[in-house]
Amino acid sequence: MFQSAADTVRVTASEFVSAYRGMLVARLFEEKVSSLYRAGKIVGGVYLGRGQEAFSYALGGQLERALGDVFAPLIRDQAGRTAFGEPLVEAVRTYLGKVTGPMRGRDGNIHRGVPGRGMPAMISHLGSSVSMVNGMLMAKRFRRESGYVGAASAGDGATSTGAFHEGLNQAAVERLPLVVAVADNQFAYSTPTSRQYACEDLVDRAVGYGVAGHSVDGTDLMACLETFRTAIARARAGGGPQLVVGRLLRLAGHGEHDDAGYVPDEARAGRYGRDCLALARERILADCFESPEILESLEEEAQSFVERTFAEVQAEDAPDPARDDWRSLATQRLCEGEF
Repeated sequence: MFQSAADTVRVTASEFVSAYRGMLVARLFEEKVSSLYRAGKIVGGVYLGRGQEAFSYALGGQLERALGDVFAPLIRDQAGRTAFGEPLVEAVRTYLGKVTGPMRGRDGNIHRGVPGRGMPAMISHLGSSVSMVNGMLMAKRFRRESGYVGAASAGDGATSTGAFHEGLNQAAVERLPLVVAVADNQFAYSTPTSRQYACEDLVDRAVGYGVAGHSVDGTDLMACLETFRTAIARARAGGGPQLVVGRLLRLAGHGEHDDAGYVPDEARAGRYGRDCLALARERILADCFESPEILESLEEEAQSFVERTFAEVQAEDAPDPARDDWRSLATQRLCEGEF
């Protein structure tokens, strides 16, 4: 039920460096979002994926939209969202409530998505996305499509919900090409995993569901890339659902309103308290994947890209309630003849 070294699909140095850049863009983007939130420029909650970028990017960056893949990310999946193809400008527009964004400034800053591009809007972080992706995969099956994979993200707390259980059980029975990524960040908000489950590792549950299980150090970018590449390939080849559990630590509060004072110092200083971004950078230099000069240039370019994107969006218009006709977005597109 578990992956072996023999079926691991290797990752090249250029792919690793590209993944590092994607993680860096996500980190810089969220640091800017945090700054604007604290300055009162963003309405609603802000939930950052600091420390989860490697696990998130490794999934979103290796799915194939051209093959019909779908991806249901969560609130800490900015790295995966961008890697899957969400333009960064759309993420900025949503956070800043701009009319030019995919939600046209009408919805909260985290419930964004474009189902037509294979990325449904997030409906809940409590396991519901598993069933939603199941439905999308079943629809593809009914249309006699083939070669696609669906992915759904969840946190360790979500695995305790009925929605998660029912969704994964259905996927197993139907042998759906589903990859479920569980970011086990040691706390469901402030509830430690010791109060959530009694098994040693959440991946132990895979056997009970009858699905393949993969456990990975979520701070190790190379391990995450190889593990998800293997899981995606197996699902696409007809191997049924794949449960991937990443062990890591959320390097921020549950949201920017939370100081995470409940996280003990030993957890922060432990193996999973390491910063995946810093570890990836160290490996690039240690293994000579890229020279220090080129790496610094890449980092400067990423910083410039994020700053330019925010500057562009901040100059755009906010919604005007007096001029908006308030029809649902889907209805409005139907009326405009876009479908």
